Amino acid sequence: MKKAKIAELRNGLSRYLDHVRAGGSVIVYDRETPIAEIVPMIRRKNRSKKDLDEERLARLERRGAIRRGTGDFGEWLKTHKPIKIPGGAGVVEALLEDRESGW
Repeated sequence: MKKAKIAELRNGLSRYLDHVRAGGSVIVYDRETPIAEIVPMIRRKNRSKKDLDEERLARLERRGAIRRGTGDFGEWLKTHKPIKIPGGAGVVEALLEDRESGW
């Protein structure tokens, strides 16, 4: 069970509703006084994490927050080699060098 003040609930409504969809509940407070409880309409025990993840991705895609790829990323990784940094420097060294050079 989560607790949220009205302003927190308003600012993070999607996150709290995701919690409720997953079977949790949220108690809403007005200052320090509990005024409401948000609970799932139907508790579905048979929904897998994969189904919940798919629903969340679909919702984010509808809002335009993400765009899903059309290819198989695992297959792409098999055919593409990692990027080599010139001079064999590590990522941190390359980042520090870029910062020093003013990029």
